[in-house]
Amino acid sequence: MIRFREVLFKKNFFSLWSGQIISEFGDRLNQMALISLVYSRYPGSAMALAKVLFFVIVPVFIIGPVAGAYVDRWDRKKVMIIADLLRGILVLTIPVFVHFDLMIPVYIAVFLIFSATRFFLPSKMAFIPAIVPKEKLMVANSLANTTRMLATVFGFAIAGFIVKWVGYMWGFYLDSLSYFASAALITIITPKKEIIQANVKEELQMTKELIEQSIRTNVWTEIVEGFGHIFKKDKMKVVTSSLFFIMAGAGSIFCIILVFIQETFNAGTEALGIFGSFLGVGLLTGTVLFGKYGQKFSKINTMFVSFALCGIAISVFAVYSNADPLFTVGAALIMLIGMAVAPILTCTNTLMHILVPDKVRGRIFSSMEVVMHLAFLIFMFLTAYLAKYFSGFSILLASGIFFASVGILGRILVREEDLY
Repeated sequence: MIRFREVLFKKNFFSLWSGQIISEFGDRLNQMALISLVYSRYPGSAMALAKVLFFVIVPVFIIGPVAGAYVDRWDRKKVMIIADLLRGILVLTIPVFVHFDLMIPVYIAVFLIFSATRFFLPSKMAFIPAIVPKEKLMVANSLANTTRMLATVFGFAIAGFIVKWVGYMWGFYLDSLSYFASAALITIITPKKEIIQANVKEELQMTKELIEQSIRTNVWTEIVEGFGHIFKKDKMKVVTSSLFFIMAGAGSIFCIILVFIQETFNAGTEALGIFGSFLGVGLLTGTVLFGKYGQKFSKINTMFVSFALCGIAISVFAVYSNADPLFTVGAALIMLIGMAVAPILTCTNTLMHILVPDKVRGRIFSSMEVVMHLAFLIFMFLTAYLAKYFSGFSILLASGIFFASVGILGRILVREEDLY
């Protein structure tokens, strides 16, 4: 049996693992600094937050599909180093733009930062087999995934306190430093040498073909190709609908709840960090509990029940927070929301692995990710616009009722034995 320390404390993996922690923390610090910047300039504006988040998410559509193709052709270690250096430099430009009160260049910088991230993430995941023996890959991936989740959970809380303490300008400076530190750690990694290298002519020809293919193929083509399989089986229709609704719900409350928490609990980024950590703890707890005890339950029915519980938890949070709330109770309710959502994500991923043929699985997952992010963006801007006319409490309560209704109606109307 291979132990964690046999993988973790090897120089190559430890450097990548340490760089991952620092990079993940940098992402959280960047997000908190951006939220604080927007809130300081446009207090209570959900639309202003939505604009920034748009430039965070849109690289998924434009850069993501192309980045994956190029990562497979380039030196992944160099891609990660260059991506980190670019992110570090780009983050340093934000305080300059803010000083001169130029918000449009800030949006462009945010877009470029998260575009670089689209190159970094697949490079990191594809790079692990180059530094870890095959028999130790399971342990290495387990360490990488667990670390990423924990770094995200606790990174929100730490980043929130740091930005509150030093201000968002220094938050950007520290964020930039985290990317440079990550690049330095990755530099000292020495991957296994490739035995065979293609000749220069072959490399140029393949690169030319890759560029032509990238120009011809765009995200909309991928969606069209994937739709046939997404709706081929009734169970896949349920999975697609569930992911659409969960991301639509997340988008509908994301900006609203950020403003709502800061105004209701009269707190800044440190409160958002703590709430984000409790949400992460809820997701982690729900995933672990469902993985241990939920295997005997119907996945379809579990998703509908989870939707209902999630809607109830959101509604209770809205009603409670609109009164005279205690911070600890609000955080506990956020954790319950995370626990309710976790089984939905687990069930949808499992069903997709079971129902989707291997030869089209990559296309399906790519198309599904685009559908999910589209749902998030559309409903984020919709509710940000509605926030001009309705209170945050009303929108959160309506979202909770919608979630609960989807779950209850789905549980009543959809029978798993009728799905083929």
